[in-house]
Amino acid sequence: MYNNDRNNKDHHRVNEEITAREVRIVGDDVPQGIYSIQEALRMAERAGLDLVEIVSDAKPPVCKVIDYQKFIYQKKKKLKEQKSNAVKVVIKEIRFGPQTDDHDYNFKLKHARSFIADGAKVKAYVFFKGRSIVFKEQGEVLLLRFATDLEDVATVENMPSLEGKRMFMMLAPKKSTSNAKSSEKKSKSAPTKEESETIEE
Repeated sequence: MYNNDRNNKDHHRVNEEITAREVRIVGDDVPQGIYSIQEALRMAERAGLDLVEIVSDAKPPVCKVIDYQKFIYQKKKKLKEQKSNAVKVVIKEIRFGPQTDDHDYNFKLKHARSFIADGAKVKAYVFFKGRSIVFKEQGEVLLLRFATDLEDVATVENMPSLEGKRMFMMLAPKKSTSNAKSSEKKSKSAPTKEESETIEE
């Protein structure tokens, strides 16, 4: 009637695997109540189904008289649907130099607004080459200016922090900026996953 794999994380005790002397039967198609394990097994056999232990920690354990293979199939199908509906996290990277000029800055600011409007997060960072690390305060000021210029559409998830030769800051779209098109795309996305694209200096 069933093929139960004990190594399967979805494993439930079924039929003769159930060790309790009494079980509580629940479900719509059988009389509910507490039965001896022998009587419960007979009920399942008469119905041509399996006795499946649903809640093992209960006293007595809770069981259902069901088609075990169908039960496992529905659980896997539900899990698959939940994964397919998970939001895909897209991260766009924007790279600055510590002395980025206004023209380049505004170009990247425009791209950042476009990314955020599409529902993506923006990871902005300043890359310090060689001795330019002495300008780290200037890099921090640049990132904070970037956050201020985007504050109408984005929130700062992580304030500027220095890691090696890079100073990072993460921005996420404000909920109010998410449009219907972006929401529809997210609902049909693959399971949560990070994708990145870099706009460099």
